[in-house]
Amino acid sequence: MQVVMPNATLRTLAAVLKALSDVTRLSMLGLLLREGELCVCDFVEVLGITQSKASRHLRYLVNAGLLQDRREAVWVHFRIAERPSATQGAVLDSLRRILPGQVAGELVEALKVWRRCKARGGLTCKPPRRGRR
Repeated sequence: MQVVMPNATLRTLAAVLKALSDVTRLSMLGLLLREGELCVCDFVEVLGITQSKASRHLRYLVNAGLLQDRREAVWVHFRIAERPSATQGAVLDSLRRILPGQVAGELVEALKVWRRCKARGGLTCKPPRRGRR
């Protein structure tokens, strides 16, 4: 009996669906769909999780092809993938219709409060400037 391996599209779909099987990752995606781009520190503050846990969840979504990241010094910012595969794109299109309305109002409010605190306190997702010696 010959074993038939699933094609690449099915493997991609399985990876995407597996990545979506976690409430924290769905919350992260919902926030990104609403906000465009967020730093790891935003997720740490808003979701009340550690930096390592936030990074692990975000990396899972990147590996599934749903997100992309950009590094700015020591900070990493995430956004929805610009060029997903057809399978990933179809899933993201569905999520665009579903997730933003499902993100808990408390999370959206917590993000607003966090952003005001960052702005007021001069906190940024950038390393502090060092004076000249």
